[in-house]
Amino acid sequence: MQILGIMKILGLLIALFSITLLPPIAVSLWYMDQAHDAFILSLLIILTTGAMCWFPARHYRGELRFRDGFLIVVLIWVVLSIMAAIPLLLVHRPELRIVDALFESTSGLTTTGATILTAIDDLPLSVLYYRQQLQWLGGMGIIVLAVAVMPALGVGGMQLYRAETPGPMKDHKLTPRITETAKAIWRIYLGLTVLCGASYYFAGMSVFDAISHAFSTVAIGGFSTHEASLGYFQSNAINLVATVFMLLAGLNFALHFSAFRFRRVAVYINDPEAKAYFGLLLLTIMLTVMTLHHHQVYEQLSDNIVQGMVQVVSIVTTTGFTTTNFSIWPTFIPILLILLSTAGGCAGSTAGGMKIIRMLLLFKQGAREISKLVHPSALIPIKLGGKPVPDNVVNAVWGFLSLYIFSYAILLIMLLATGADLTTAFSAVTACLNNLGPGLGDVSRNYASISDTGKIILTFAMVLGRLELFTLLVLFTPVFWKG
Repeated sequence: MQILGIMKILGLLIALFSITLLPPIAVSLWYMDQAHDAFILSLLIILTTGAMCWFPARHYRGELRFRDGFLIVVLIWVVLSIMAAIPLLLVHRPELRIVDALFESTSGLTTTGATILTAIDDLPLSVLYYRQQLQWLGGMGIIVLAVAVMPALGVGGMQLYRAETPGPMKDHKLTPRITETAKAIWRIYLGLTVLCGASYYFAGMSVFDAISHAFSTVAIGGFSTHEASLGYFQSNAINLVATVFMLLAGLNFALHFSAFRFRRVAVYINDPEAKAYFGLLLLTIMLTVMTLHHHQVYEQLSDNIVQGMVQVVSIVTTTGFTTTNFSIWPTFIPILLILLSTAGGCAGSTAGGMKIIRMLLLFKQGAREISKLVHPSALIPIKLGGKPVPDNVVNAVWGFLSLYIFSYAILLIMLLATGADLTTAFSAVTACLNNLGPGLGDVSRNYASISDTGKIILTFAMVLGRLELFTLLVLFTPVFWKG
């Protein structure tokens, strides 16, 4: 284990993170909300912490190993979540305890969108902006950003990129050089953010709200600057903008790269994961709208369509915006939406969940096993886009599913042991492990009623889901620490 190398990169990334407090300071000074002192002090604390990690290892020039990348990534997400909690502890409003501040900051960085805050509309604008910015930074990964803008991290860059980037296709690079790959991802990410913000503004949002919601939309985070989330605006135009950009952010960013580079929309149409993604969303929207219309939840058919469409896209892509309290919708719809968040978006997107490509491979594997019951001697390959999928990829997906179920069961039992009721515990664990945010029962609005022990459990679940299980759980195996 290259301890000095780990300390050097950890220190550099913490110092880089301290710079991200400059925009909230500027917002505080612009709106004169009296929170700038807390952000300035936080910046100094975080910068000093980063310097203390970096200084003893500043002369290290060794090569990082792939195993080191896993440890760095986990440390970064844990340490940055702690660092990100400091401003929330120091500001006068809201007055948060350590557990609550850590829960909120982790939820932001992991793009979960679960919150313990109430009366959000009354908070200082700089605090509201800070929460949104946390989600934007966490959306594509602070480490991918670092690889893109810090040539000093070119050594070991691939180890960091592979360990942090979500999805089963993480070995694929968009360009030959890993630094250029990271830059390409961030250009697309930034471009979508700018387009989304401009669209929100022209749809009727203020500049502040447009920027803030663009951050959380493209990051598929779900934090809002208002207690009622998107429902605050009561605007079908804003709902439409949110839906479009949630859909785009839930697609594989490699598809966006290819479509832009070759000027071909067909790359989306020909991609099997994208087709499954849109097919699942369309089917769920139709089912939800028909149920809402049948039970006359809204008087106008158009309202049933808009509310159903926005909420389905928001929940299934694990964004977590709400236009209404979907937890009180009739029959099976709330449970269906929470369960479908397990699928999430496409691999290589900012969405949470297991990813559509894994669900697709699991479905094809199940269909193959049924076929082999009838033809036991047949060799039936699993194909995606007409190409056979290697057995090691299919085995990895099965391994991921088994770890997901095992982790989910343990977290659910632990949360139930804290005194949470079954509905609350089920939806809270599902929402946090899938980086969704809103749940059912006591967590349909916020997580303030969850016990401190429960919040710690759910905070762990957020990081576990953000790192897609393997990256974090590998640290708990003896084989990782041997040799």
